[in-house]
Order: sequence, then C-alpha cells, then structure tokens
Amino acid sequence: MIPYPNWVNPGDNAWQLVAATLVGLMSIPGLAVLYGGIVQKKWAVNTMLMAFSGFSLVLLVWVLWGFNMGFGRPLNLGPGILQGFVGVPSTLLGDSPQGQAHIPLLDGQMPDFHFSKATLAYFQFVFAAITPLLFLGSVIGRINFKVWLLFVPLWSTFAYSINAFLLWGGGWWAQSPRGALDYSGGYVIHLAAGTTGFVAAAVIGPRLARDRTHAVPNNLPLAAVGAGILWLGWNGFNGGDPYFAGTDASAAVINTNLATATALLTWLVMDMFLSPRRKPTFLGSINGMITGLVAITPAAGFINGLGALLTGLIASAIVWLSWNKLGTTALFKRVDDTLGVFHTHGVAGLMGGLLVGIFADPNVVEYLNKDGTPVSSTGWLYGNPKQLAVQAGAALTVIAWDALVTFLLLKLLSLFLPLRMSEEDLEIGDVAAHDEEAYPDETLVHAGGSSIKPPSGVGTKAVLADAESS
Repeated sequence: MIPYPNWVNPGDNAWQLVAATLVGLMSIPGLAVLYGGIVQKKWAVNTMLMAFSGFSLVLLVWVLWGFNMGFGRPLNLGPGILQGFVGVPSTLLGDSPQGQAHIPLLDGQMPDFHFSKATLAYFQFVFAAITPLLFLGSVIGRINFKVWLLFVPLWSTFAYSINAFLLWGGGWWAQSPRGALDYSGGYVIHLAAGTTGFVAAAVIGPRLARDRTHAVPNNLPLAAVGAGILWLGWNGFNGGDPYFAGTDASAAVINTNLATATALLTWLVMDMFLSPRRKPTFLGSINGMITGLVAITPAAGFINGLGALLTGLIASAIVWLSWNKLGTTALFKRVDDTLGVFHTHGVAGLMGGLLVGIFADPNVVEYLNKDGTPVSSTGWLYGNPKQLAVQAGAALTVIAWDALVTFLLLKLLSLFLPLRMSEEDLEIGDVAAHDEEAYPDETLVHAGGSSIKPPSGVGTKAVLADAESS
C-alpha cells in the first residue's frame, strides 16, 4: 500500500495546510473579535456576523468559479493587459482535487508543486476570504446587511480574482519583462482592501454623527485576543507563500515578526512624543502592529533582516502621519472610514509594495534552478531601479480597478436595495438588525422572587411567557 503519489512531499503538503489554517484563524475568530471588540457595543454582533458570513460567501465563490479566475488558464479578452487580465471562470466541483497542483502560466517558471490541487485551492481561499473582512472595517456601523451579502461575492469575482491573476496567477503584471513583486498580498489583499474600503465608505455615507464622535471600544481585552491571533496567524500568511517548507519560508517568518515589532514600537514612540496627548495607547499599538504586518507582506521573502526592520520603521512612521495628519483633513472628515482601513491597509500596503522595489535583495534565495543557480529578486538598492517603477505601475492598476469596480457595484446594488440601514435602526444597532446583543443586561424578575435574563436573540415577551408558565 502506498499512502500518496511520489510527487507529494508530505512536509510541503502539511505546511501549506497548516499555514492556510493559520490564515483562516486570522479571519475567524481573529478579525471577528478584533473588530468586534473595537466597535461600539451596539455593533459587536453585526460586525462578527458580517465576518462569519463574508468568510462563508467567499468559499462558495472560490469553489464555484473564483479559484480558476485567479489561478487558471487565461481568458484572452484582447490585446495588451487584457491578454493576461483574468482566468477562465470554471468550477472545482467535479474536478479531481487530488491531482497535482499547478498554475498554468507559471509552469516551468518555478518548481513543481508537491501537493494537491485541493491544498492550493484551500490555501488561496483563505487569502481571498480575509480581504472583504478587512474592508468591512471601513463600513461598520451603517451598511445594510443584505447589501453586504450581495457585495462580497460580486467584489470577490470582479475585483479580487482579477487582482490575484494579474500578480499571482501569471497575469500581465507578473509576466516578463515587468515582474511585479507581491510576495503575499500587499497589493492583492491590503492595497485592494484600503482602496475598496475608502470608496465604499464614501458611497455609503458616514455613520450617525453621534456614533462618529463617541466611537468608544466595547471590549479592549477581546480586541487584544484578535490582534494576537492576527500577528501569529501572519506566520502562515507569509510563511506559506513560497509554497514550499524551505529556507525562504523561514526567512519570511522572521522578517514578518521583525517588521511588526519595529512598526508597533515606532507607532508607540510617535504617540508618546508627537501626538496631541503625548501618551502611548493600546489602540495605537494595534495600528502599528497591523501596519508592520501589512507592509512586510509584499516583501517578506524578498528582503533581508535589515530591509525588514527598515520596512517596519518607515511604513509605520508614514502611516502614523497618514492617520494623524491626513486623516484630519476635510476629505477624511467627509469620508467615514470607521476603523481607518485606508491607512493601516491601503497606505501600509502601498508603502510595503514600493519598499520591496527598493530593498529586494538578490542574496535572499527564493528557490534553486535545476542547475543549482539561485532564483531571487533585485531592488533599486542593489542596482535595479526599474523595479520601483514596476511596483508603482502595479499599484496604480490595483487602485484604479478596485475603485472603479467598488463604485459601480455599489451603485448597481443601490438600484435595488438601500445601501444603509434606516436611521431608526442605526440608533439601535444589533438588536434592530439581528435581535441579538453582545452583552445583554436586561434582568426580569420572576414571580417567585428570582431573576432571569433573556437568552440572546429571544424577545422579552417570550421570556415573560416562559416565566409565567413556570
């Protein structure tokens, strides 16, 4: 009896599945409890439910058509960029998921995969799933839940799958002579989320004025749990993207943690010496942490340790300025980006993508050719200034396309559904939207003198009826 084909490497296969699961944990429960703890009490349930439902919706899209749009055979739509714009939409259902994984346009340009198609599809799914959950942070506190359920699959189809194909599936920006670098999603995921979140926030409109001026977190310890899951889960995010359990995966993991720690401390120091209150804050440290994680994402396996440290430092300083200076301008007062996704994901992703064009080190080996020669990437600092221009071009493509798709999709949906919850429901929050509360505090007195609390999701009249019948 043979447990698996000879092309399977159990170490690679196991690591890809573990790395994918770590990324999945970043979404649920990671982002669900991070966002759920940062938002006002009345929006905690709504936030967590949108995270879980968004994750589920993307899986269906991914299996039914999205995976092959991002990593399948090219759909030739015309000349130029349209030749390598998107893959042919087709389902994974009915395929043999146990066959050897491959990305058609990358055949011969990288080592053969030593795991199955099912492993590749699952690994790439969790990246696709976290992206809508990131830009959820821009529209919390007013988006119509029904609109969310429709927007996520549409955006995943027309924005994310195309981003993935252009940069990861061997599409136009990945092809020679361009060769844009996005190791693990600084552009495909984070720049896309920041762009989409900002445009969606502008189109949908702001929260209630009272909610904007009194946006008090409801549970910072819960947010700390989510932030910790996000940080450690990122080891799967960046450590899994070489597709092999080799030395580049190890370099990516240590670079990820080094950049993140540096960015967190940079943000804290800037808060202590440059902010109006001159005090370090926990929410500020989370922003710094996220900035470091995002900025190192496009670069983790292409740069050395010094490059990682500088990436965390530079990106955190620039995003801090974006948050505290740009965020106070008239434009950002009009556009209500609830959790600042534009800054910590959009600006941080852009900075990371540009910095890899500077710091990519040819001595950091991604893998070896059959003759033993190393395969690596070279940035401006090591004699290839063209790479920075390529990085800028890829960034502009993602920004322009995702902004256009987001605007058009939301305008289309607005023809059939209101994009916002009603003003009355916005006043109430979770109970109006879902008949649930994160922290129910109503106590009903039983006729015999004891007290009971209504279970979450059960109306007061039903509880009273149960109490009377007992």
